[in-house]
Amino acid sequence: MDSVFQCQDLAEVREQIDRVDRSLVALIAERGIYVRQAAAFKHSREEVEGGKRVDQVIRRVERLAGELGADPALTAAVYRTMIEYFVADEMAAFRGRAPGD
Repeated sequence: MDSVFQCQDLAEVREQIDRVDRSLVALIAERGIYVRQAAAFKHSREEVEGGKRVDQVIRRVERLAGELGADPALTAAVYRTMIEYFVADEMAAFRGRAPGD
């Protein structure tokens, strides 16, 4: 990572971590917008649960983590948690619009 700032003290480290956290939260929010859009195109509970797609995403982010110098296991765990939340959110939306569910 070429853009990593070389901190001179703990205050600078914390400032950079806070900056990264802000970016991560903004990206999670953006991802959530697209997940909600995807929900509108799904027609069954199975599509919402997305078993094969979830597996594909986890494999992809593990590979990306390795390429970018992040821990693949940590990255996969974070994504599994995030996907679990988004699937639950999608399922609630699906139930709200599916007749008889």
